[in-house]
Amino acid sequence: MAEIFVSMRNLNFLLYEVLNTESLCTLPYFSDHDRDIFDMILETGLALASEELYPALASMDKKAPVLESGSVRVSPVVRELLQACGEGGWIGAGASFQHGGQQLPDTLLSAVRLILGAANYSASVYPVLSTGAAQLICSFGSQELIDAYVPNMFAGLWQGTMAMTEPHAGSSLTDLKTRATPTKRGYYLLAGQKIFISCGEHDGVENVVNLMLARIEGAPAGVKGISLFVVPKLRPTTGSGLEPNDVVCTGIYHKLGYRGAPITQLEMGEHSDCRAWLVGEENHGLRYMFQMMNEARVGVGLGATAIATAAYYASLEYTKERHQGRPIMAKEPTAPQVPIIEHADVKRMLLFQRAVVEGSLSLIMYCSKLIDQVHAGPEEGRERHALLLDFLTPIAKTYPSEMGILAVSTGLQCLGGYGYCDEFPLEQYYRDARIHPIHEGTTGIQGMDLLGRKVTMKNGAAFKLFLGKVQQSIENAKKHEALQAECTQLSDALVQLQNVTGELLNLAAAGKTDLFLADATLYLEYVGIITMAWQWLLQATVAEAALANCDDEADKNFYLGKRTTCHYFFRYELPKCSALATRLLQTDGLTVKMDVGLFED
Repeated sequence: MAEIFVSMRNLNFLLYEVLNTESLCTLPYFSDHDRDIFDMILETGLALASEELYPALASMDKKAPVLESGSVRVSPVVRELLQACGEGGWIGAGASFQHGGQQLPDTLLSAVRLILGAANYSASVYPVLSTGAAQLICSFGSQELIDAYVPNMFAGLWQGTMAMTEPHAGSSLTDLKTRATPTKRGYYLLAGQKIFISCGEHDGVENVVNLMLARIEGAPAGVKGISLFVVPKLRPTTGSGLEPNDVVCTGIYHKLGYRGAPITQLEMGEHSDCRAWLVGEENHGLRYMFQMMNEARVGVGLGATAIATAAYYASLEYTKERHQGRPIMAKEPTAPQVPIIEHADVKRMLLFQRAVVEGSLSLIMYCSKLIDQVHAGPEEGRERHALLLDFLTPIAKTYPSEMGILAVSTGLQCLGGYGYCDEFPLEQYYRDARIHPIHEGTTGIQGMDLLGRKVTMKNGAAFKLFLGKVQQSIENAKKHEALQAECTQLSDALVQLQNVTGELLNLAAAGKTDLFLADATLYLEYVGIITMAWQWLLQATVAEAALANCDDEADKNFYLGKRTTCHYFFRYELPKCSALATRLLQTDGLTVKMDVGLFED
């Protein structure tokens, strides 16, 4: 099978035809760049993915990290990748010139991360984690902290992590127990335990820098008393030396998939000498961490999309090459077999994968452009862009994660028995994909975030902004005859969404919060489908306009493929909203009222 794991044609379509990413270069922050630079970066990223990451996909899965004497051994590819990313400026590419970055748009960098993640998701997370941690230090840390840590993180010499989860405090950060004791020497002494820390220890770097949440002695109870600290594995000494910082890796988790990156358990302060440096102000840690967490949630959606993308192209290639059966209307049993892609059910499975993959990527890229506009756009538009980004973030995290699993499973189905064997990569993609609905906030947490916070925030301003954007896209699509049915269908779905949301908000206003949030996960699924329909209408509108003046046969087929996949989504996926709406309007509280004793044998 050909080693095709991503479509550069589709990335270019989203970047330049749908999102007009070049327009970002008119903003002062991005003004040093242009289309030629963007294209060169994409080509370089594809070369790195093809030559370094993809060849190590299977080996990193089969030879998982090993913990020995407190050190985690990882694939040699990790050190090579981080050095290449450091030398090429990839890790700090989005940072300011002031901090040693290149001030590249997140929209472009998301495309690069998609390429790397599709080639080898486990390998791709190492540099991405460092990017997020370093940018957090740049945003809120002192100049002293920036100088001490960021250059080596951007150079790929030191790994960055986000360390939040504890044995008794996963999503419930109120219960966080790691303690920080002030000293008179400019640092705090930390004691506690963190679990499920991606890349929290490994031998692919000289040092690991953890961005860690802890509670300072005497701090207020709950999330208001959480502070953020830089906690290195090895702390800098006078001069350029490093010494142990009383941070020990006590275990790594053996996982279903995503095996190429270690998930670690860390113990701090066993010898009462774990030094931690405060980032920003005391008790503001959760607000700081949410910068990284929110972008990480969009990143999780991107990672899920990347894996599902690779699975789609693997199954697409297989269905073109595998001959089995004959057309259902064929009368001659001795006629030659046809490629299985000719069968209607296989086309349906491929359309489902494409609808999920390209719809998810469209939303992720849309959110990435919002990030750029919030960060560097005109001041008067930043609040609106931030509101819309806040609303879309739980959807961008969850829809690709949950539906990506189904897309990969469908890809595996296309291969039949071969898909279940490790001769082909689909079984690994299936295992790798399962992490995404879990980390950076489970699907249940995202549902409560969307319905309980994002729908109600600022008197519903974000929700109204979302509705307005979708309605605007419908009005634009009405210009095209081929999209009339889709416009009507999505308009009806918006009316239904407002009715369902209004009924749920009535429960909240009546103080019935338990009933209001009981099916928040279903509400998230419901809004996610409508959001994908919107993204497909956006893509189809651009494709229809392009078809009017298209002479190139390959381009014509690409745009017709977009139209057909849009039709598929509206005819097969969007109708599922009716069943979800029916359930959401039945506020009987079955799961709220059920006695847990009924689960007993």
